[in-house]
Amino acid sequence: MCFCIGGKMFCVIGLNQTPTSASFKVLDDEFDTLSSRDGFKPAPYVARYKWVLAEDINNLSPAQWNHFVTQSYTLIKDKLPAKIKKELNIS
Repeated sequence: MCFCIGGKMFCVIGLNQTPTSASFKVLDDEFDTLSSRDGFKPAPYVARYKWVLAEDINNLSPAQWNHFVTQSYTLIKDKLPAKIKKELNIS
């Protein structure tokens, strides 16, 4: 399942996997720390863009999920072209 804004992904969840996994974008300074934790690794294909893969979504608390998904959304939204932001009525 892909969550997108302006045609750009900000979170991808592997619903057909056991355990359920998820990938999301993080800040540059969080990438090395988070991707080296047990249960996490650089996300395949998009690690160069500072995406991490949580191999089991239960490795994060609800508060941590809220933080990382909101942060990923904001990072992707902020990089959208001005034309797309205007069409979506976001700033």
